[in-house]
Amino acid sequence: MSGWMSWFAGKKDTREGARDAIVGLRQQLLMLEKKEEHLNKKIEEEMKKAKANATSNKRLAMAALRQKKAHENELDRIAGTRLTLETQVNAIESANLNAETMVAMKKGADALKGIHSNLTAEGVDATMDKIREQMDLTNEISDAISNPVGMGIVLDEDDLKEELDALEQEQLDDRLAGADRVPSHIPASPVGQTAGRVTAQAQAEEDDEEAQLRQLQAELAM
Repeated sequence: MSGWMSWFAGKKDTREGARDAIVGLRQQLLMLEKKEEHLNKKIEEEMKKAKANATSNKRLAMAALRQKKAHENELDRIAGTRLTLETQVNAIESANLNAETMVAMKKGADALKGIHSNLTAEGVDATMDKIREQMDLTNEISDAISNPVGMGIVLDEDDLKEELDALEQEQLDDRLAGADRVPSHIPASPVGQTAGRVTAQAQAEEDDEEAQLRQLQAELAM
């Protein structure tokens, strides 16, 4: 426990140290900027003085130019110092960002390790196999429920044809039995038209029976 506390304390001290260093460097940069502004004003003043005495007092003009040159040299040194400080600030900020990134990545790695601690490739495969088995069972049950009762019965066409032939034969036998009951001799009618009407009526009944037989055969064939 003390080790973890020390680690966190060390991380906190590192972050605070980086922040303090950046604050100090930026304060120094502000001081250098003010110094640059002051030197630029001095350079302008010395330049004006040299111009004003260029013809009337050359000795004073030369002194002003020498002072101006000294201020310019100091300004160059400050510019170099500023560049060094800015580079150092950028380096600290980048290092601090990298450190924070590594802390976040470590936390992410620890989280993944904790998640995967109870997971194995074999366990995942076994779970997926169980899921697939249950899905297959679900599909089979769904198919069984959606299949109407009796729809799975396979009809034998040969049996149906045999049954149709038997019905046709039964109809023919009934017709023959009816024909046997008809008198073989019809008494002669005194009027020839009576015999003609009987013959036409018998033919009509026979045609009607033939039509009924064909209709029945067509219905059975369906």
